[in-house]
Amino acid sequence: MVLKTVLFDFSGTLFRIESARDWLRAVLDERGHSMAGNELDECAVRLEAAGALPGGAPPRRLPRPLTDLWAVRDTSTERHRAAYTGLAREVPLPDDGMYDALYDRHMTARAWHPYPDAAEVLRGLRERGVGVGVVSNIGWDLRPVFRAHGLDPLVDTYTLSFEHGVQKPDARIFRSACEGLGRDPREVLMVGDDRRADGGAADLGCEVHFVDHLPTSERPAGLRPVLEAVDRSAAR
Repeated sequence: MVLKTVLFDFSGTLFRIESARDWLRAVLDERGHSMAGNELDECAVRLEAAGALPGGAPPRRLPRPLTDLWAVRDTSTERHRAAYTGLAREVPLPDDGMYDALYDRHMTARAWHPYPDAAEVLRGLRERGVGVGVVSNIGWDLRPVFRAHGLDPLVDTYTLSFEHGVQKPDARIFRSACEGLGRDPREVLMVGDDRRADGGAADLGCEVHFVDHLPTSERPAGLRPVLEAVDRSAAR
């Protein structure tokens, strides 16, 4: 069938979170703390290994008390915050308020950077008359990030796990996204970086395209094949 809508994941697909070092340094500065270069680097590495940065690397070792919470972290704002601040608390920081401050920082637009070809591809879909939706496992409202970076006018709908109480790969979240755009799943392409979570769209009948979760500088054109896939479907 002709692809008439493209659904995109958020983190690692359209946007990339800042580095753990930049994340930590911004909050240290904000709270009036300082760390020497080596100390800052070491602390950032430990936070990254703990999986404390949402949108960053997963935990290398999940603390047993957080195991159940981690599995459903994206189904509510409270669970999401508790999971990530809990992981951050595995690393000693200068003051106890930093754990929530780090979490708050990751929800700001300045903590996120769109991939170099994100705007180009979203505009290309708009020019082709193809609908665009964002489907994200997340615990907070990412719409302000899209607005701040000028991409919100290129997105038709947002389907966010915490607003639905269900997370990818559950087919229900993809069904909600398709219904919100008035599309048969067979007319929809899901684009994401997580083969398990985003791959769940295939169970509903969507086509799926995967991109690599890389720093923005290392993936300048990873989204452009989406336009090629849409054009190929139109030519069938």
